[in-house]
Amino acid sequence: MTAEERQNLYTFRDYVTKILDPTYILSYMAPWFKEDEVQYIQAEKNNKGTVEAASLFLRFLLELQEEGWFRGFMDALNHAGYSGLYEAIENWDFQKIEKLEEYRLLLRRLQPEFKTRIIPNDILPDISECLLDQECEEIIQICSNKGPMAGAEKMVECLLRSDKENWPKSLKLALEKEESKFSELWIIEKGAKDVALQDLEDEEMKTSEVQIFYKEEPECQNLSENSCPPSEVSHTHSPMKPRGYQLELALPAKNGKNTIICAPTGCGKTFVSLLICEHHLQKFPQGQKGKVVFFAVQIPVYEQQKSVFSKYFERRGYKVSGISGATAENVSVEQIIEDNDIIILTPQILVNSLKSGTVPSLSVFTLMIFDECHNTSKHHPYNMIMFNYLDQKLGGSSDSLPQVVGLTASVGVGDAKSTGEALEYICKLCASLDISVVATVKDNLEELEEVVYKPQKFFRKVESRTTDRFKCIISQLMKETESLAKSIFDKLGTITLGDFSQIQNRNFGTQKYEQWIVAVQKKCMVLKMPDKDEESRICKALFLYTSHLRKFNDALIISEHARMKDALDYLKDFFRNVRTAGFDETEQDLTRRFEEKLQELERISMDPSNENPKLKDLCFVLKEEYHLNPETRTILFVKTRALVDALKKWIEENPKLSFLKPGILTGRGRTKQNIGMTLPAQKDVLHTFKTSGDNKILIATSVADEGIDIAQCNLVILYEYVGNVIKMIQTRGRGRARGSKCFLLTSNSDVIEKEKINIYKEKMMNDSILRLQTWDEAVFKEKVRQIQIHEKFIRDSQSKVKPILDKENKKLLCRKCKTFACYTADIRVVEECHYTVVGDAFKKCFVSKLHPKPKNVGSFEKKAKIFCARQDCCHDWGIHVKYKTFEIPFIKIESFVVEDIATGVQTLYAKWRDFHFEKLPFDAAEMPK
Repeated sequence: MTAEERQNLYTFRDYVTKILDPTYILSYMAPWFKEDEVQYIQAEKNNKGTVEAASLFLRFLLELQEEGWFRGFMDALNHAGYSGLYEAIENWDFQKIEKLEEYRLLLRRLQPEFKTRIIPNDILPDISECLLDQECEEIIQICSNKGPMAGAEKMVECLLRSDKENWPKSLKLALEKEESKFSELWIIEKGAKDVALQDLEDEEMKTSEVQIFYKEEPECQNLSENSCPPSEVSHTHSPMKPRGYQLELALPAKNGKNTIICAPTGCGKTFVSLLICEHHLQKFPQGQKGKVVFFAVQIPVYEQQKSVFSKYFERRGYKVSGISGATAENVSVEQIIEDNDIIILTPQILVNSLKSGTVPSLSVFTLMIFDECHNTSKHHPYNMIMFNYLDQKLGGSSDSLPQVVGLTASVGVGDAKSTGEALEYICKLCASLDISVVATVKDNLEELEEVVYKPQKFFRKVESRTTDRFKCIISQLMKETESLAKSIFDKLGTITLGDFSQIQNRNFGTQKYEQWIVAVQKKCMVLKMPDKDEESRICKALFLYTSHLRKFNDALIISEHARMKDALDYLKDFFRNVRTAGFDETEQDLTRRFEEKLQELERISMDPSNENPKLKDLCFVLKEEYHLNPETRTILFVKTRALVDALKKWIEENPKLSFLKPGILTGRGRTKQNIGMTLPAQKDVLHTFKTSGDNKILIATSVADEGIDIAQCNLVILYEYVGNVIKMIQTRGRGRARGSKCFLLTSNSDVIEKEKINIYKEKMMNDSILRLQTWDEAVFKEKVRQIQIHEKFIRDSQSKVKPILDKENKKLLCRKCKTFACYTADIRVVEECHYTVVGDAFKKCFVSKLHPKPKNVGSFEKKAKIFCARQDCCHDWGIHVKYKTFEIPFIKIESFVVEDIATGVQTLYAKWRDFHFEKLPFDAAEMPK
């Protein structure tokens, strides 16, 4: 241990005290520390906290004179699991730990919301590698003894001290895996939602746009024995015999025509695609080979189809592989396409590869199959692929184009009001996919109806409560909580709560109010104030108030659709958890306000005159149906998980209905009161529902709606639940058994209207397809070509519209410390998308450090990372590359603030393309010789 190393440890002590809990390494330090020093450190942690205990530990450590203590300390860090801190001290480089600071600030700010939203035991397995083993055990113990809120507080405390550079990303992935709403607030990658390729230095952010598309889940979900052949294909070695209607659907595509196959959910469209694919690969003469690409929008569908195609084709001697966003970083797209006969892809992978030139053109494929092809519109990756195809087709290229096949349960009709408009919409979809035939089942309808039954549809308007004292009291509590939130801003006098959201006319107990809460929370995340302590205090209070408002809003929704008792139980459970966690002054005040009203709320919720009339109607429908057919099996769809729980309790406690023994089926997303379901748990519920006579009703959110096949179900009840055409067709497809019925129960006549519109749209869609199928094929092809030419003209015109350039010189300042970096006049653009700075002055503004993953990317060689040269900043500015013979920096705009020299106004940009300054191309002649 040299004097310099002792001095370094002292210099970097703040980093150590932020991370180290000394009590975890004291046992390894026994040879160097006296017993009373160990006890003193333990006591300091118990009385004053971990940071103070770490400071005391370091004081004792730096006073040691014995030989070997420094190596002993390093070994102790290593043994305890402090790998990040160990690496930082070993190299005296704390940049990785410094980079975590912005995530710590964000997590501190979000802590009130984290503890009301997150169940630690659900995400712990996925983030355990970012924590110490001892910390994981403590979190589990606290959850067990004090409840999930206290456990979530402990988890935040541990994450704030984590020295693992990947913990923000691991937390994000864990939240997304659990479908946690909190992941909307945990934003760790600026610009990660963009479809386009990111700048070179941000290659890990090449993810596709996050949008919600109406989807058809794989028909072979394997959550239950499926009626569709591919699930059987995967278990047998003899070829499956296709049904007549499947051969009918496959025929036009087998004849080489570009085809949309439009057929109901559950009829085995995946098997149809296997038949088409096999026929296609077999038709090539000796010495020639086909190459098929199958696109699936979502990862679960991708995984499913990859498995089905592999099992079906590999034993037939074909090579099958796949690439998704999750695996793309580790493989060569070009190599996988070259080496395999069938490639399963998430579409963004091909969009990225076409853009970068890794895949030179779509001519490498001979057949493209688009699952859920109705998504081919606007900026969806499917459309991006087809833009490439159509540019090649209309540009007169001599290269051959692949055959195109699309699969869907419903092509949709958009906003069409008439069959004519619906026909135009479908023609536009056909033009986007270059389709010449829309295949539906016509000759084998009877056989299809044996597999997919359409239940009769009934609408029933139910009545809401005429007076609602429960709602009045909860609404009053919400108004008080809003006033408390507003009072924070009144003291400041600079910002108002209204500034935080554009959502107007928000009513308590609605989805719109939930959206308002999310909008306020997102604005709160970026609130900036001169006094950082004040900023932190205000944000924490705002998150507390909005978290409580959300719970009140949830309770009003439960009371509206179920019993007041269930809504009150939901709130009591929440406040019980609040008490066992941190329970600060604000929480104590909010809890006291709720408890003052509790006695009256209890009395109201137990009053029989406040029974929900909607439940009387639901009870009537169920009793009637089970009287007519005691063997009835029902799926009851509701909007939220909280309602699933509430209706389950209501059925179990209702003597007229308890014989139904309800099962529940919810998504994997977790909320505080309602534990989501893992895949095995979903399988168990479905298996019991299918095989046992006990569960006669399954209460579900949209999970079953999106693709779980339960063939025996003969009654579907949509309880205040409605979707668009595609969703409705799928939902109705769930009621499989003969003589099945579908009821829509709602108190909102607009909902019934919407559902009737959906039925009308479905009829328009079917009529339009029938009309289209009578057209002469040459006429249809010409119609499609004219649409394609028109759309390409619009596309090309839009790409020519250039934004007005700001030619004034601007300053770039470090976004973290606001130090001057360069002028826009010195920025040059390399190969259209990378930005460098010329001149020697900029070189003094940054420091570089060898890149942790140096590699060649296209014409560049990544060599180093660059950081702000200010010692107390070290903000990540980008990378240093070797480009041709030059060593140059590439900077990323999100690391800087742009300042107008004349006015001093500062602007933040997430993407270079959003910053419209005069962009000069890189010129080798400007570089010093």
